[in-house]
Amino acid sequence: MSVFAHLVEHLADLLQPLFHASATAAAIVLFTALVRLLVHPLSRAAARGQRARAALQPRITELKKKHGKDRESFQKALMELHAEEKVSPLSGCLPSLFQMPAFFLLYHLFSSSAIGGEANTLLGHKLFGAPLGGRWADALGGGGLFGPASLVYLGLFAVVTAVACFNYVRTKRTTTVAPVAAEGQSEQAAALASVAKIMPFMSFFTLFTVAVVPLAAALYVVTSATWSAVERAVLYRDMPGAVPAAAALA
Repeated sequence: MSVFAHLVEHLADLLQPLFHASATAAAIVLFTALVRLLVHPLSRAAARGQRARAALQPRITELKKKHGKDRESFQKALMELHAEEKVSPLSGCLPSLFQMPAFFLLYHLFSSSAIGGEANTLLGHKLFGAPLGGRWADALGGGGLFGPASLVYLGLFAVVTAVACFNYVRTKRTTTVAPVAAEGQSEQAAALASVAKIMPFMSFFTLFTVAVVPLAAALYVVTSATWSAVERAVLYRDMPGAVPAAAALA
């Protein structure tokens, strides 16, 4: 934790001439961008994996017809097909999984009053009057809904809402699930249909996250969500009907 705190402080020192009192907040945004750059190769690999899975769809349909209601043999054949074509059905989850440690580090860094036995000086840094270690509830209690600190959160909510609306429109347009006859519908198909229904709304859950985590962690979430929206729009631009659930939640 101490090493991570020093990293944030060094980034803030580098940005001090440009951002002055908000240098630490800018350092968190820069740190998030660096994390996303490191994870970007995994995002590209996930996009390639999705293209490969989309190309395999005709063969998967043939396997379904061949094995009928024998789910066990179908799953075995499906795994063999993925292994043969070197396609991982879990590749879309990797970008999100690799970001989680960075988020939790940032969360704990700005939730701890002491680091390495010394007072956590990072908690005293602010973004336009809002403490980076504070939460929206603190801002509401200190100055009301339109107080200086709360206005910072309202700005973040506006950004998240814009990104969520963008993701909603794009996910609603591109996410499709093959129609399945009601009679004999498999549990897997039913689960996919349920996921497809809620996927367009998943980005709006970020609003709740921003409201309850420390402001520093909220900055990470907002920056990462904005990056993800742009990244998915670029990587999946030529793949109509092929936005995977894992990618939509990244």
